[in-house]
Amino acid sequence: MLSLTISERRDLKARAHALNPTVLIGDAGLSASMLKEIDATLRHHELIKIRVAGDDREARSAMLEQICTELAAAPVQHIGKILVVYRPNPDKTLPEIRQLPKHKGKKPLTKKQLGSRT
Repeated sequence: MLSLTISERRDLKARAHALNPTVLIGDAGLSASMLKEIDATLRHHELIKIRVAGDDREARSAMLEQICTELAAAPVQHIGKILVVYRPNPDKTLPEIRQLPKHKGKKPLTKKQLGSRT
């Protein structure tokens, strides 16, 4: 199972907030084909939400533990029937985050000011 620092988990929770569940686990529970589907989805998206139909909280926690253990992923969040799981994809490269230029030692330029400069 992959482990995350508190700041990484916080950032992933913020990224996951706008996501919709990509995998739905029904009343039948977690099967081998469902794990295969979760693996493929993690490979493509890295951060996913999973909706679980069962009402038993302990069963959902056990599913989250099983998913993370078998797929070498990290549990990010478990709220109600929603599980958030993260696994980095080594094939993907992270986009570069460019810093906004400073304006004479003051605050960074706004988008409007940047647009008038180009």
